[in-house]
Amino acid sequence: MSPLNKEILRLALPSILANITIPLVGMVDIGVAGHLDTSAAALIGGISVGSLMFDMMYWNFGFLRAGTGGLTAQAFGREEWADCAANLRRGLSVALLSALLLILVQWPFQKLIFLFVHCSDEVKTLALKYFYIRIWAAPATLSLMVLRGWFIGMQDSFSSMLTDLIVNGINILMSIFLALGLPGTSFRGIGFSGIAWGTVIAQYSGLIAAAFILLAKYRNIISAHKALSGLGKPLINREFFNVNRDLFVRSLCLMAVYLSFTAISARFGDTLLAMSSIMMKLMLIFSYFTDGFAFAGEALTGRFIGRRDAPAVNQTVKWTFIWSMGIGALFIFFYTIGGIPMFHLMTSDNSVVEASREFIPWLILMPLVGCPAFTWDGIYIGATATREMRDSNIGCVAAFMAVWFLGWILLKPEGGGRVHLLFAAYYAHLIFRSLYQTFKYDHAVLRRV
Repeated sequence: MSPLNKEILRLALPSILANITIPLVGMVDIGVAGHLDTSAAALIGGISVGSLMFDMMYWNFGFLRAGTGGLTAQAFGREEWADCAANLRRGLSVALLSALLLILVQWPFQKLIFLFVHCSDEVKTLALKYFYIRIWAAPATLSLMVLRGWFIGMQDSFSSMLTDLIVNGINILMSIFLALGLPGTSFRGIGFSGIAWGTVIAQYSGLIAAAFILLAKYRNIISAHKALSGLGKPLINREFFNVNRDLFVRSLCLMAVYLSFTAISARFGDTLLAMSSIMMKLMLIFSYFTDGFAFAGEALTGRFIGRRDAPAVNQTVKWTFIWSMGIGALFIFFYTIGGIPMFHLMTSDNSVVEASREFIPWLILMPLVGCPAFTWDGIYIGATATREMRDSNIGCVAAFMAVWFLGWILLKPEGGGRVHLLFAAYYAHLIFRSLYQTFKYDHAVLRRV
């Protein structure tokens, strides 16, 4: 095996191991909700809409991880350690200020969300209960985004993995314990609210762990360059601002697609909303594997661009795609044989499971369609080719909306046909992203070398 492939695996495997636990958290949350009460569809819908609210909120701040990672990887390639440390300081400062803003605007934010998301009163009440508890994890959540990105930029996916494992492991255990109680004891759990409190506890536990890792492994960089002592200094320079501005617009576009997906599916009733929510969770499981290679591509692309090594950038892109598409092919087989059994694991509501059978082909095709889009994202982030990423995501929103509205006008779908059209629109946005970033590769990435 070539040294480059060994390096890709060194960076990718820890991220994959950590990422495996991410869908487990969502699956456990939905699974716990689905077994709490006889009204499983409403409870699952409450978790889904509540999670959507945070997805919308935190996707807007995805630039904290991506921007910090890309800029730090290039500084690492140039061996400019002061720049690496400064990126950490800037990111953490923006994260904490942003978290304070989110806590202050929580009430108008939820009001705005429910102007667009229509669901039953029962689902709305449960979603708000979840939201008002979990919002207090915002400082930890946004700070962890920065720290994960910085670790990856420093070519240290192991520390990012360790942080994720701590967060997700505690999240799973605490959500189960707080919601369902402990068998054999008098503690019967606090029900639905326990799922949200489990997330809050896990986020702050992860932040404490990441701080210990940072001080243990990178004390010299932090102390030598006094990265964290200058919180009163200007937070941004021109490059930091431009990169994160473009990534912020990208996040808004992704949020628009996922908000539209959930808002549209919410109009189909609680059962189809629950089915669509579970389907989306399952559709993205494979991405947590391919994202490991996307993160490796991000770290190595940034490092080699920092070194001005164009051949190494090209080889990184080539082998990152080979590894990533290989994982995608395995998941096509996995989804083919495991689609319905996974639905049974997610809920005991047979009506939700039966509703899913018609739509399993969309699940099976997801790795083929999604893998190129997710892999290109890592490459472009490492290259800080954020203007092109921004443009590709503006176009993908247009692709989603065009397929949905044209399909609705021309086909006039009813019943399950509406759900098929919704999945087709979702696929259209992925295909557009893949094609646009493939076309722009030479101009957007290689020119930076």
